[in-house]
Amino acid sequence: MNRSQTGRILTTHVGSLPTQAVAYDSAAEMDDAIHTALDAQRAIGLGVINDGEHTKNGDWLRYIETRIGGFEPQEAGATIINKGRDREVFAQYYADMERPEFQAVKSVRMPRGRRNWLCTGPISYIGTESLQDAIAMYKRHLRPDEEAFLTSTAPASLEPYRPNQYYKSHEEYLYALGEALRVEYRAIVDAGLILQVDDAWLAALWDRIGVEMGLEEFRKYCSLRVEVLNHALRGLPQDRIRYHLCWGSWHGPHMFDLPLSDIVDVLMKVNAGAYLIEGANPRHEHEFTVWERVKLPDGKILIPGVISHATPVIEHPELVAYRIRRFADLLGVENVIAGADCGFGGRAHPQVGWAKLKALVEGAALASARKRAA
Repeated sequence: MNRSQTGRILTTHVGSLPTQAVAYDSAAEMDDAIHTALDAQRAIGLGVINDGEHTKNGDWLRYIETRIGGFEPQEAGATIINKGRDREVFAQYYADMERPEFQAVKSVRMPRGRRNWLCTGPISYIGTESLQDAIAMYKRHLRPDEEAFLTSTAPASLEPYRPNQYYKSHEEYLYALGEALRVEYRAIVDAGLILQVDDAWLAALWDRIGVEMGLEEFRKYCSLRVEVLNHALRGLPQDRIRYHLCWGSWHGPHMFDLPLSDIVDVLMKVNAGAYLIEGANPRHEHEFTVWERVKLPDGKILIPGVISHATPVIEHPELVAYRIRRFADLLGVENVIAGADCGFGGRAHPQVGWAKLKALVEGAALASARKRAA
């Protein structure tokens, strides 16, 4: 995994790029979308790039439906995803956001139609052919020595949509889920790509189940799921793995997000070489101060968000540079890569999203220049 240097602070993003999420009618259409996404990232100068999640039809979660066996689809209904303190306290906001007049001002939307699944048999990975085809298509467009990543999903972020009816204990179920995902993790690393494990629901479950559990019990809940993930990652080189933790990052108040300080030590236990966290939106930007008292483990890299998908306002490059320097001053420039809070697809108009990513690169260049001059 490449590291930043005093002369060049690297940039990357979380995975989903600012384009409309679509279901492709042919492999040729997907192939073209990947090619376009890679060229666009190169054009603005991003340092660590990806396929734009086009091999997943733009949905970081739903793609796994055709790759894991042992589940049966269920009727759509209320799940813990549709609950939580945020939705209770700001119920009118969430109700209004579903009204046509509010939807009309939203330029893009997240993919709809995710189904709930019930585990009714032994879990297995059945998507090897699909995965290998996606990897091969992606790699055809990469240049020699170009550092690129491919995303997969953490067991803990599949779990909320997939209750267990087959395994005798929930722990046994979690480990079975991890074993199936391990096939995907290993294939991505073996292909020479950086594996990014997305865990958007682990910390985000705090306001859904954690508040009632209490912090101590919720930390135990999270720690078990980190153990399961580490078991699934066993034997894979940590410096080829990135772990992405966020707070769901949907457009909403996020007033009840779990503070980073309450979960950071659990985060650091994931056997990954780099950690991606939110650091630009107004609910989490102040948390850079956590690193004044928490030591990043030796050899690890932090990839904080220094631009956000949560607002259409494009960050000034000077602000981006300032945010980068705060982390670099605390952790060392070689231990920081500048990133984004979360994915842009379906959350930001493409014109705005790409302008934000350009501001990210420009801000990193400013920060690099000042580090060289210091």
